[in-house]
Amino acid sequence: MSDTVPPVEHPENFPVASWLCPPHLRAPIAAIYHFARCADDIADEGDASPSQRLANLSALRTDLRAAISGSGAPSERWAHIVLPLAAQVRRFALPIPQLDALLDAFEQDVLMTRRAAAYPDVPALLDYCRRSANPIGRLLLHLYLVTDAESLAQSDDICTALQLINFWQDLSVDIPRRRYYLPLSECSAHGLAITEPRVHMSELREDDERVTALIHALCDNTRALMLRGAPLVHRVPGRAGWELRLTVQGALSVLEQTRALGARALHCRPTLRRAAAPLLLWRCLKM
Repeated sequence: MSDTVPPVEHPENFPVASWLCPPHLRAPIAAIYHFARCADDIADEGDASPSQRLANLSALRTDLRAAISGSGAPSERWAHIVLPLAAQVRRFALPIPQLDALLDAFEQDVLMTRRAAAYPDVPALLDYCRRSANPIGRLLLHLYLVTDAESLAQSDDICTALQLINFWQDLSVDIPRRRYYLPLSECSAHGLAITEPRVHMSELREDDERVTALIHALCDNTRALMLRGAPLVHRVPGRAGWELRLTVQGALSVLEQTRALGARALHCRPTLRRAAAPLLLWRCLKM
C-alpha cells in the first residue's frame, strides 16, 4: 500500500487568511493552516496503513524541528510545508509547543481509528480538542498580541466549540470511516448502549428519537460553549475581530442546521451556503 498522501480539496465553512486578515499576518496564518492541513491529510487521506501514517507524522515533526533550529535541511517531501512555517516561527516567535500539540492530536486520530475506539466521555473528547483545536486559536492570538488569560480561555472555548461543531456536522462522514466522536457516556445517558462502536454506531437509525435527543443535547452544550467564548470578538483588534465574528456566526449557523437534522445528521451533512451570507453579516453586526 502506498504511503503517499494525495492532494485533497477541502471545503471550508470558516474563513482562512481571508481579505479581512491584516496583510502582514496572512503569511504566518497561511503557513500555520497549511501545516495543520498537511498533518490532517497524513492522518486521514490516502491508503497508507496506520503505522505508515504515524511514521509520516513523525517525519513531519522531525523536519519541522530541523527547519526551525537550522540543524539540518528538511526532507524534500515536506520542505514546502515546514520551511515557510519555520520562517514564520522565527519571525513572530510562534510557540512551538502549540505546533507539537497539533501533531500529538493527529497521531491520536490514527491510533483511535486503528482501534475503532470511541471517546468514553465528554472530558476525554475535550482533552482531544485541547490539542487538536485550541492551539490554532492560541497561535492566532499570539500573532495579534493578545495574551491575557481571559482572552486565552475564551479562545479555547471558541476553538473547542468549532471542533465539536465539525464533529457533529461530519457524523455521516466520520462514522463510516471508523471515527467515533459521540461520547459513549452521552450515548448511554440517552438510552443508547454502545459497547462496540464499529457495530452499534453503524446501526443508529435516523428515525430514532433517542439519537435525535442526543444530537440536540450535544448541539445545545456546544452552542453554550461557543457563546461563552464569543466576547473574544471584542478583544481581537481591527479587521481580525470581524473575521472572528464571521467564524463564530458561521459555526453557529452550521450548528443550527445540524440540530435541526437531529438523527438525520447521521446520514447527511449540513453546509454553509452563500445564501446565508446576509443573515450572517446581520448577526455579526448585532454582536
